[in-house]
Amino acid sequence: MTEPGSLQPDAMATAHDISRLVLGSGRTVAAAESLTSGSIACHLGASGDAAEWFRGAVVAYSREVKFDVLGAERGPVITPSCARQMARGVAELLGADFAVAVTGAGGPGPEEGKPQGTTFIAACSSTDDEIEEHHFTGEPEDVVYDTVRAALALLHRVVERNCS
Repeated sequence: MTEPGSLQPDAMATAHDISRLVLGSGRTVAAAESLTSGSIACHLGASGDAAEWFRGAVVAYSREVKFDVLGAERGPVITPSCARQMARGVAELLGADFAVAVTGAGGPGPEEGKPQGTTFIAACSSTDDEIEEHHFTGEPEDVVYDTVRAALALLHRVVERNCS
């Protein structure tokens, strides 16, 4: 297990690759995070020339931030539609070409009737949305680490598909 607050080498490798792709295309990236509390932004921000392509992130831990700032529909937030709305909302808010968003039940215990480890990740471009559902295991910090890795991998696929 990685120490809380530290950067994960495999996630950093993916973030560096995202950096390379978007720098070459002149496009930008944003993130909206709930259960990961800014960890995705830390990885993106630590990547090469991040000031050139990383627009920023919104840590939407509160349901009200998801609704009022990111434009997610009121209702359950641990859903694929909420993840998609968060991604679209942060892209619009920060003027980014690509965005990734995560929402889920980090634990301990279930939330909104979903077991701990249930996570929805969305990545979008101006023409493309992709959403994944994951069921991670372990302690809350394990769920966060796994979510960060999966979110960066999904963002990488969307960026690569649209920048190649």
